[in-house]
Amino acid sequence: MPRLRVAVLAGGRSSEHEISLASARSVLESLDPERYDVVTVAIGRDGRWELGSGDGSVAETLPVPAANAPATLGVVDVVLPILHGPFGEDGTVQGLLELAGVAYVGAGVAASALCMDKDLFKKVLRDSGIAVARHVALRSGDAVENPFGYPCFVKPARLGSSVGISKVHDESELGPAVELAFRHDDKVLIEEFLDGIEVEVGVLGNRDPIASLPGQIVPLGHEWYDFASKYEEGGMDLVIPPDLPDGVIEAVQRVAVEAFRVTECEGMARADCFVVAGDRVVVNELNTIPGFTSTSVYAKLFEASGVPYDELLQRLIELALERQERRSKLEY
Repeated sequence: MPRLRVAVLAGGRSSEHEISLASARSVLESLDPERYDVVTVAIGRDGRWELGSGDGSVAETLPVPAANAPATLGVVDVVLPILHGPFGEDGTVQGLLELAGVAYVGAGVAASALCMDKDLFKKVLRDSGIAVARHVALRSGDAVENPFGYPCFVKPARLGSSVGISKVHDESELGPAVELAFRHDDKVLIEEFLDGIEVEVGVLGNRDPIASLPGQIVPLGHEWYDFASKYEEGGMDLVIPPDLPDGVIEAVQRVAVEAFRVTECEGMARADCFVVAGDRVVVNELNTIPGFTSTSVYAKLFEASGVPYDELLQRLIELALERQERRSKLEY
């Protein structure tokens, strides 16, 4: 059979640019050349696009705009948008791929935008009966008030990798934390502190998604799971499965899948949750394009669940093609 034409889309304009490149390198190294004919499309921090050969490398600097890059996406069989944060994980690129009429891995336009916006995401989950942390949203000019006591968290509404997030210990830290968050987004959340066990679970599928084993996040040398904990060597331990009763582990998996469904995600997502008071599962967020190196949490969770990295990629590509085939039968 002919090889599938696959485009790996990487880089992007967000502060998670380098993380995206690392994820893309792992993907390129693991895609079977006997099965896939791969090209890369790298997006610079300045927003310019560059085509690559798909030989396992991703451009570090992107000086040349590739005017034909969007057209190139339209002639491949499937796109893997390995992008994190704004301008990639938020529905913008997904809209471009919809216009190009090409299959792509991961959530669609609406689900991507919804899950990126922590304010709207929480509102949808609350309305669906899924527990989330209490929060208030601030826009420029709003009074800065914290109704939840201390500590609390302040975060940009639409960003990832803990960039711009502060754990606020008292009132004197609140104003500077809000100011920092507003540097990254024009909507900011003040969120209650949850005293619980932080667990993450991978979700895989379209209409019938499955959950991986959960993993417990244990920051090492850091007060909370901040950027350094996530990306510095030795910044955290991932305990799979967590030291929780079987019934609680099953509840985490069930809630993660339900959150995936009510937000209309497809393909993949990583659900970040807290287990509070021993057995109450509270969803923190869904990451529709989680870190995707072979040693990232999402890949480790499925590896521990019996789905190795190369098989995970194959399943995601198949899911993208299945959705494209299903949606092609709709009448507009």
